[in-house]
Amino acid sequence: MELNGYKIIVTGSARGMGAATVRSYVAAGARVVGMDVDRENGERVAAAATEAGPGSAAFMTVDIADPESVTRAFDAAAEQLGGLDVLAHPAAIQRSGDASSVTPEDWDVMMAVNVRGTMLTNQAAHRLMARNGRGSVINFGSVSGLRAEPGAPAYSASKGAVHSWTRTAAAAWGADGVRVNAILPAIATPMYEEALGRLDEDGMTAHFWQNEQSIALGQKYGDPDRDLGPVMVFLASEASRFITGQLIPVDGGQTSVR
Repeated sequence: MELNGYKIIVTGSARGMGAATVRSYVAAGARVVGMDVDRENGERVAAAATEAGPGSAAFMTVDIADPESVTRAFDAAAEQLGGLDVLAHPAAIQRSGDASSVTPEDWDVMMAVNVRGTMLTNQAAHRLMARNGRGSVINFGSVSGLRAEPGAPAYSASKGAVHSWTRTAAAAWGADGVRVNAILPAIATPMYEEALGRLDEDGMTAHFWQNEQSIALGQKYGDPDRDLGPVMVFLASEASRFITGQLIPVDGGQTSVR
């Protein structure tokens, strides 16, 4: 499946699923602008993807929780690309803490990045896409937004909000030809590894039985390039032109099979 000539913004592009999405889009022939707060790694990912080709990638810094930063970055990216066809929005953060101990500070920062950041980036993308009567917005939800997460209540709440926003935006923007979907991934990433590193032995055992054990395909998290990348290409392409408002698990069966 090719994306030759597609103009795409990818948030959270400096590592993990964002970096894999940049690589997948460039490999499919797209022109990509990656965005992140991590300039060093963001530029490295963009340069490596461009070298591999056949598409190209550039990088811009953005704070997705800041309206002015988002507007400025998206306008600059659209000017550089000559428009915007696709927004892939993996950028998110995670903080631990149970329902009794989660702090207002952790709650607020996760809502600012994960929820307000989704709203702001989606609005900026819609404004640019609606001019041409077409576009695809791909948000990132989580199985955590569908079930109880005793060790990550704020993250769970933020992803539930992303799910609701995705369906609402899809309903609102369908008349403009802009489709909005959300991936619910079970993909191994640096953020996932960092979260594991904060667990003690009992926490690791509980994590396995709540997470990896429930993945029907091999009881392990997927690979971002092999398992997520092709789905991102599909949702960016015209092959998915009649799909919108969907929460799409890419999780080896974690959500629905077990």
